[in-house]
Amino acid sequence: MTDLQFNHYYEQNIDALKNFARRLTRDINEAEDLVQETAIKAFRAMHTFKKGTSFKSWSFTIMKNSFITRYNKKKRRGVVNAPIEDFTFALENNYALRNDAVSKLRLHEIKSCVKKLSHKSKVPFEMYISGYQYNEIADALEIPIGTVKSRINFARTKLKSMLSDIGIIAAA
Repeated sequence: MTDLQFNHYYEQNIDALKNFARRLTRDINEAEDLVQETAIKAFRAMHTFKKGTSFKSWSFTIMKNSFITRYNKKKRRGVVNAPIEDFTFALENNYALRNDAVSKLRLHEIKSCVKKLSHKSKVPFEMYISGYQYNEIADALEIPIGTVKSRINFARTKLKSMLSDIGIIAAA
């Protein structure tokens, strides 16, 4: 395909590309950016376009893949499009414990709950929270790694339940 042919096909399908971009992004500005990105990628890859196939379908595929890539990048980075007022909870430090009698009491209650775990669950859990890796725990206790993971998960679940019952954490 020549540059002139590409330009001709692109101009024929620009409205369809814009509409598809708006449906994907639900934002006019992001849609325009997506159309431009698609045009650039399609132009660079025009040598891969097979004569006799649909330019519209080919360019839609490029757009869809670009959108998915952008979405996954935003998701990994934790980028969100919401006003700052929606995040005031992050500024209010209600979830941190102060170093006072209340936090010491809670720590004592948590340790007490850990002591109540069965020996089978408590030992791998304590090793894990002390910094041991799953394979190190498995070697030390001479049990399979899957058993270690299972016991640690059981201990977590049991602790959550016990801590929820005494009101230290919200019910999960």
